Amino acid sequence: MITITRSVHIADAEVEMHAVRAQGAGGQNVNKVNSAIHLRFDVHASSLPEHLKERLLARQDNRLTDDGTFVLKAQRFRTQEQNRIDAIERLQAWLAGATRTQKKRKPTRVPKGARRRRKEAKKKQSQTKALRKKVDF
Repeated sequence: MITITRSVHIADAEVEMHAVRAQGAGGQNVNKVNSAIHLRFDVHASSLPEHLKERLLARQDNRLTDDGTFVLKAQRFRTQEQNRIDAIERLQAWLAGATRTQKKRKPTRVPKGARRRRKEAKKKQSQTKALRKKVDF
């Protein structure tokens, strides 16, 4: 079981992981060893609550395909096991991000004192500039 929050869990069978060859530098070893992990998680077929699925699918994320599959490649570490743990942690973080609801913004008013100080500052600036003008006789 992969735990997202105290009440939300997904089964290990819902996450599909395959070992693939990693990209980048690494010498001869990188061409022989499948150390990177390719993780796939189908949001539609998962056991997540419906409201959570809708939030996940509404996100603008490049890792989410058009058919609702979350695809992730973990190749940060040299060993397959470390990359497997990293992929699961990144999946948990992605899912946990959808569980948090953003607090509704409460609009605030500008205080009367701030408005008064602003008008006084404008008046003072206007008087200063007026004194710079040419004097007519």
